[in-house]
Amino acid sequence: MNQNEILVSLDIGTSRIKVIIGEIMNDSLNIIGVGSSKSNGMKKGAIVDIDQTVHSIKSAVEQAERMVDMKIDRVVVGVNGNHIQLQPCHGVVAVSSETREIGNEDIARVIDAAQVVSIPPEREIIDVIPQQFIVDGQDEITDPRGMIGVRLEMEGMIITCAKTVLHNTLKCVERAGLEVLDVCLQPLATGTVSLSEDETNLGVALVDVGGGSTTISIFDEGHLRGTSMIPYGGDNLTKDLSIGLRTSTEEAEKIKIDHGHAFFDDANEEETFSVTIIGSNREQSFNQLQISDMIEARLEEILVFAAQELQRMGVRELPGGFVLTGGAMNMPGVLELAQDVFNSNIRLAIPDYIGVREPQYTSGVGILQFAYRNAKIQGKEMFPSVSMDYEQPAPKKQKRTAKQPKEEETEEPKKKKKESGFQNLLKYFFD
Repeated sequence: MNQNEILVSLDIGTSRIKVIIGEIMNDSLNIIGVGSSKSNGMKKGAIVDIDQTVHSIKSAVEQAERMVDMKIDRVVVGVNGNHIQLQPCHGVVAVSSETREIGNEDIARVIDAAQVVSIPPEREIIDVIPQQFIVDGQDEITDPRGMIGVRLEMEGMIITCAKTVLHNTLKCVERAGLEVLDVCLQPLATGTVSLSEDETNLGVALVDVGGGSTTISIFDEGHLRGTSMIPYGGDNLTKDLSIGLRTSTEEAEKIKIDHGHAFFDDANEEETFSVTIIGSNREQSFNQLQISDMIEARLEEILVFAAQELQRMGVRELPGGFVLTGGAMNMPGVLELAQDVFNSNIRLAIPDYIGVREPQYTSGVGILQFAYRNAKIQGKEMFPSVSMDYEQPAPKKQKRTAKQPKEEETEEPKKKKKESGFQNLLKYFFD
């Protein structure tokens, strides 16, 4: 396995933090490692506790590292939220080489030229997405490298976000001992893996229902046109069940996953389960129909809010329909309920890779695909993201007594690591 062809994505969600390790071979992606941990420092898609978020990121990273036996050094981070803004941009440069052949340097220059726009001081550019290149008047070029021309133009989209939100996210990642390789807009990344080319050209709404928030993104004519977020998600279903069944949040979450059904008409009354009542040892019996009533009411409300948000964004018609994804959509009856609410063609998007065939991993897989494709167009350097520090050395054919010093050797660097981490912490507080 070549470590120079490995990318790592970090999806910081409200309910779970997911780390996905992907190997790029001949422009195709293979998922080789996944790490997931409970997210403790997030609420409604925003960081509310840096220390807890750092701890959650470390747990997910360690889990993924153990799976591939490598050390993760650099990650591509996904950002999301209502603080995101999109604005069109246009850059023009003269081709610099004597042979008039367009190269990486010209691409970098035209992208830099497109960023010369007025941006408020509290906002920061996180990415520039080229939508088309124009060489001497010929438009709709996706990659002009190697072409001959005199004048190179780029039409694209600048993505800006609130400085404070971005810096808090990056601070958490850096304090977890990781380097940020690239920052990626999550709705764009999710669209890469969820939507077909025809859907994005016709006009489609991507509804990503996560734990604490729901992201609505509009794609039209092959490009992202707008994105918005509402602070409701799967955690609201869990809270409703917790109150309705008078049980703990943990048990309510487990019941939602094991027995939940989103469409009351199709729920099974014969599927029963017992619930421990909070504050006592007594158990009470419920059936799927009873909890389906609660789940349907809340999920319908979330989908209605999403439809209202689409109207606010000025969307009138969507020939491509609606595509649903996100962890909360992994429940029977979701498509039938969404069909009732949106009255349009609906489908569920799930990544088609072994080990991540669940809607909750759509964003993480999308970040890998999008970051690699975008870096290729812009000529960014993306590798390596991992090192082989975690790889166990091959056992040497020696006497058995040779084992003892080997253990002592591995013990010492561990001590050093702990000291340096503690020193860094002290330095951070006292600087």
